[in-house]
Amino acid sequence: MCHSSHEDLEIKTNSSLTPDGYEEAEEGLEKVAEGSRSRIRMSGIKGLQGVVRKTVNDELQANIWDPQHMDKIVPSLLFNLQHVEEAESRSPSPLQAPEKEKENPAELAERCLRELLGRAAFGNIKNAIKPVLIHLDNHSLWEPKVFAIRCFKIIMYSIQPQHSHLVIQQLLSHLDANSRSAATVRAGIVEVLSEAAVIAATGSVGPTVLEMFNTLLRQLRLSIDYALTGSYDGAISLGTKIIKEHEERMFQEAVIKTIGSFASTLPTYQRSEVILFIMSKVPLPSLHHPVETGRTGENRNRLTQIMLLKSLLQVSTGFQCNNMMSALPSNFLDRLLSTALMEDAEIRLFVLEILISFIDRHGNRHKFSTISTLSDISVLKLKVDKCSRQDTIFMKKHSQQLYRHIYLSCKEETNIQKHYEALYGLLALISIELANEEVVVDLIRLVLAVQDVAQVNEENLPVYNRCALYALGAAYLNLISQLTTVPAFCQHIHEVIETRKKEAPYMLPEDVFVERPRLSQNLDGVVIEFLFRQSKISEVLGGSGYNSDRLCLPYVPQLTDEDRLSKRKSIGETISLQRVPAEEITYETLKKAIVDSVAVEEQERERRRQVVEKFQKAPFEEIAAHCGARASLLQSKLNQIFEITIRPPPSPSGTITAAYGQPQNHSIPVYEMKFPDLCVY
Repeated sequence: MCHSSHEDLEIKTNSSLTPDGYEEAEEGLEKVAEGSRSRIRMSGIKGLQGVVRKTVNDELQANIWDPQHMDKIVPSLLFNLQHVEEAESRSPSPLQAPEKEKENPAELAERCLRELLGRAAFGNIKNAIKPVLIHLDNHSLWEPKVFAIRCFKIIMYSIQPQHSHLVIQQLLSHLDANSRSAATVRAGIVEVLSEAAVIAATGSVGPTVLEMFNTLLRQLRLSIDYALTGSYDGAISLGTKIIKEHEERMFQEAVIKTIGSFASTLPTYQRSEVILFIMSKVPLPSLHHPVETGRTGENRNRLTQIMLLKSLLQVSTGFQCNNMMSALPSNFLDRLLSTALMEDAEIRLFVLEILISFIDRHGNRHKFSTISTLSDISVLKLKVDKCSRQDTIFMKKHSQQLYRHIYLSCKEETNIQKHYEALYGLLALISIELANEEVVVDLIRLVLAVQDVAQVNEENLPVYNRCALYALGAAYLNLISQLTTVPAFCQHIHEVIETRKKEAPYMLPEDVFVERPRLSQNLDGVVIEFLFRQSKISEVLGGSGYNSDRLCLPYVPQLTDEDRLSKRKSIGETISLQRVPAEEITYETLKKAIVDSVAVEEQERERRRQVVEKFQKAPFEEIAAHCGARASLLQSKLNQIFEITIRPPPSPSGTITAAYGQPQNHSIPVYEMKFPDLCVY
């Protein structure tokens, strides 16, 4: 009855009827037939509704949740839901419809389906969902995806929230089962999964989170292989279904969108796990990594890197975490920066944008989308907070990694305007979100080193890149000078910018970062008046309490032979300014090292034995006198150091205010400070 297609009314024509009269008669009979079908289908649906209500909780009756029953009940309800658009298109307008005809088979079927799913227990969900998936497969309803999305919205809102993850698991398994189906079918399943996952995230998702991301990333890699090889089995032969590359691209974008939309609903701790999980899947370059090319000559690993970084960017967008140590842990940051200096410009840009997404916690990112030298940055209405203690620790640990990445990224000749905009945004956001006095000093040194790269041009950069570096430095120093609010610093930056406007506009962002850059073909004769001078900046900032000695040191990161392959050395090696020459290793050297190490171990073992024996057998008075003498010696050494201290540090606290660089009083020496009683030296 639910599947009734009652059309057995005969249309008897009369020769006296005009064509118009015939059409009216035919239309009237169609409405009669349609009415009969609706009544029969509604009777069938009501019958199913009664069966469900009677048997669902009656142990003496047949188990309604058995597959043999569900495979009949669920498709019957879906069949009526499926024809809702057709019924609405043929039904009379609401003004003409009688009150009793307002209800139709689609509405009744939806109500019955909701009631059925609402009664489903934990062990019955699978049997109720499987017929839905089979029905969508058999009737090719994944490709338009509208009906499929509607079905699963009904399902997700009808079942109990704690059962949501079971539906997600069913969809994930179905996606895996359709790994070799057309890209449009897989894309439909993914979009349905996206809608269902967002609803499920409001309830209990549990361990399904990583399972879902793992499945999506696996499908992403398979799609890349399909697009490269042109077939599902890696080889084209007779009877092989040819893959449409643009459809695979659409499927990949659907997967990335789903990853981002679902991640945005997760709590911070789960989102952090997802970020680490995705990053662990990114293939890293190595010296002996095989190059895998496909039909179009594209590198499989490059495409995988790009797709995974796109997914990571989707997840990181809008990510809010007050503690940068948690947002960018070492294992994640190391892997992310390992891809930062690759030849591929697109990958480098993704890394910059991901870093910006994590660092921007106050929504300032869009304010730096355009590089400019504003005379008054107050119009940007920046949201600035004091650097927290956790962020200070993060910068002490990772700042040199970030500076080195920025510096080397600036030297890439394949950079385009988007790269410089991202670099400017990253510098600006570090200055706002993570800056104390030490960080400000290091960022100024870094930008002055970038200016030297453009001036000396050891890398033989194109004219555009050199002008872009000059313009980038001008924009950032203009910003940081106004943030520090040191008048002499602001004056020096303003004077150089004004000089460039008059005589060298090709060194300013307003002339470089435009659709048609206005460049100079001769950058070798740049006069000193066009440059920001390190000595001058050190002098004016030193007078305001900044570390002038550090400002005088040029920023020179250590370069390694593995930078082009995105390998990373330790932080200690990163900030080192000199390369230690390799020692020649001979047989005598190895023999001496082994003998010496054995002797040292013996001496250390003997020393420990004597210490333990002394503390076990010596009288308490002797031990106390020994420790007291050592404490007195340590105190006398500290007193000597304090006495010869000439210049106290500019800021013992190591932090700055929101408007860091305000004229500050000279701080008192460390040895004159009053520390709490619990402070241990």
